[in-house]
Amino acid sequence: QVTLVESGGGLVQPGGSLRLSCAASRGVFSRTTMGWYRQAPGKQRESVAIITNGGSTNYADSVKGRFTISRDNAKSTMYLQMNSLKPEDTAVYYCNAVFDSSKVSYWGQGTQVTVSS
Repeated sequence: QVTLVESGGGLVQPGGSLRLSCAASRGVFSRTTMGWYRQAPGKQRESVAIITNGGSTNYADSVKGRFTISRDNAKSTMYLQMNSLKPEDTAVYYCNAVFDSSKVSYWGQGTQVTVSS
């Protein structure tokens, strides 16, 4: 059973910061590429940031220089540090895990991030 649980969302003013966390069930982290995705109302889900098991990262152009993805394999937890937030960052943010061998994908339930004054 694979579970992913996001936390850390909320309401923040433009220019502010939030840190999202994704806690994965035991045994998931060592075999997966992890990522953060987001979906704004009326829009398709989009990739925000990806981090491989080896620590390589990839970011959407819209968040480069503002967001940082990281993972703590010992804690089976992934993070997304979001700085200089903009209203257009408002969305439900989802944690994703893809097993490197089977390519099976799992999703968390999502956490709402709202950037508004």
